[in-house]
Amino acid sequence: MVQPTKEYAEQLDQQDALRDMKKEFYVQEGQIYLDGNSLGLMPKRAEDTLNEVIDSWKNFGIDGWSEGKYPWYYLSENLGKQVASLIGAKPEEVIVTGSTTTNLHQLAATFYRPEGKRTKILADELNFPSDIYALQSQLLLHGYDPDEHLIQVKSDDGRTIDEDKIIESMTDEVALIILPTVLYRSGQLLDIAKVTKAANERGIPIGWDGCHSVGAIPHHFHDLDVDFAYWCHYKYVNSGPGGVAGLFVHEKHLDKRPGLTGWFGSDKDRQFDMEHTFTKAHTAGAYQIGTPHIFSIAPLIGSLQLFEEAGGIEKIREKSLQQTRYMMALVEEKLMAYGFELGNPVEDERRGGHICLEHPEAAKIAKALKEQNVIPDFRAPNVLRVAPIAFYTSYADIYEAVERLQSIMEKETYKAFPNERGTIA
Repeated sequence: MVQPTKEYAEQLDQQDALRDMKKEFYVQEGQIYLDGNSLGLMPKRAEDTLNEVIDSWKNFGIDGWSEGKYPWYYLSENLGKQVASLIGAKPEEVIVTGSTTTNLHQLAATFYRPEGKRTKILADELNFPSDIYALQSQLLLHGYDPDEHLIQVKSDDGRTIDEDKIIESMTDEVALIILPTVLYRSGQLLDIAKVTKAANERGIPIGWDGCHSVGAIPHHFHDLDVDFAYWCHYKYVNSGPGGVAGLFVHEKHLDKRPGLTGWFGSDKDRQFDMEHTFTKAHTAGAYQIGTPHIFSIAPLIGSLQLFEEAGGIEKIREKSLQQTRYMMALVEEKLMAYGFELGNPVEDERRGGHICLEHPEAAKIAKALKEQNVIPDFRAPNVLRVAPIAFYTSYADIYEAVERLQSIMEKETYKAFPNERGTIA
């Protein structure tokens, strides 16, 4: 049974097989960093591999595309093979490329094929704004009014989405489904298997946004017959700000011509033929639009090494669930009297990698926490997201963070701050 005590935290730290991984990261002394679900801390290994790739430019110039420790020409494909183990995919189904939104545009341009009365895109009302902007844009490009053709499944409580309601919305007017694996505010983990099965039975292509789960939660995209997925690497995978994203396309679709084509989507053996007839790659590499951003990819080389050394994504998930369980127990014991509510699902199978704390004065509290060297994430109007990261958050860190938060509430020091977000929440 989880015990909300410091002694229990110390006991868990002693038993933690991943406790030494914290040494692999730059962690500021005295700081408790709980914002890795927004931007992961810097792995020392990522710094090393970035410097190694910079050195290859210095030493090889143009020959860096084919020479050096990490030749650039196949770098995106090679890293895609490594990321495949995080998402349950075949190596040829994954490519490291683009940004989250660019990849969504690419995949929507490929899989959104309105015909007859099948013209609508199904999403949800709690999704991250960037996804919705992209879907609105895709509809407009096809001449459709987003107010009529973008269906957004409503939430009953403002926190979670009922999977049965999503399935009920899969009518014969829907041409594409885009959903988040984990809701970015509440941390709800959707039932990917159930929803994907329902979409497949209705013949509707379905894609998943894995930004808030990849690197924290094991996925099985290939076996679940997911059509496509896309995600960032700068949160739980710790590849750095603006780090290059990733996408998955199931092997059954690899014969498709990408909706948006570019030179680096060519068959690697034919790319330098320089023909004006596009000869696509036979892998997810076909979905690359532009030249790889080599220096933004380089940190990912080092960060992925740590997942392998940790024993794989299942080990990460096991610790993450234990950490969030412990944090919830502390919240129940120490913070509920001060007006906090848990906005995240409490069941392991429905919870992502972060805890959602709701409070009417959350913006003030976030500022007060930062002053106490605890780094949370605020989401308007009333959410504090706190993410204990398996790689670099100890159980003692979790205990101390809640202690500092309880002190802030008890002494009411948060009242000295304005209840409004900063430019960057």
